Amino acid sequence: MDFKKLVMKNRSYRRFFNHYKISKNTLLELIDLARLTPSAKNLQPLKYFISYDEKTNQKIFDTLSWAGYLKTGGIDIEPEERPSAYIIILGDKRLADNFLIDAGIAAQTILLGAVNKGLGGCIVATIKRDKLKELIPENENYEILIVVALGKPKEKVVIETVKDNDVKYWRENLTHHVPKRSLTEVLLNDLSHLP
Repeated sequence: MDFKKLVMKNRSYRRFFNHYKISKNTLLELIDLARLTPSAKNLQPLKYFISYDEKTNQKIFDTLSWAGYLKTGGIDIEPEERPSAYIIILGDKRLADNFLIDAGIAAQTILLGAVNKGLGGCIVATIKRDKLKELIPENENYEILIVVALGKPKEKVVIETVKDNDVKYWRENLTHHVPKRSLTEVLLNDLSHLP
């Protein structure tokens, strides 16, 4: 798959075929990709906690909020449509006092790796961190940064053109519409005078 197609296919999926299981080895392969990414000052302060069993997945799911634009409090996801795995990305406070953009780089790399394997996911930052922290060993040493939810996507996500400066996504059945600004809108340079 060429890289642009990979990026376009990497959307925020929120509904999955929950019966499709993701193996521990797949999660470890995705974390292995993330650990190779650039890190501010090369401190490499990120740590990962994986889950691929139903009991732990349920505990993680209960701490997350999904798709705030769709209605107050996000969307209701049926049990059979929930992610089949999670990667919690944490910052090790013994290695750094802030984690800059490392978590975003790692999460995007994990998702690109997942898409390359026919999976999809969603980066979630609206988290009940105090509750989620109960799952983490030696949790006083770690700051929960984001959670990457993973699974086999059940929904279709399509890119739309932003109209009237409205960037809010919407859903019609199992199709999720995501407005994106055009290239000319995000580029500040006037290139009309250049060849």
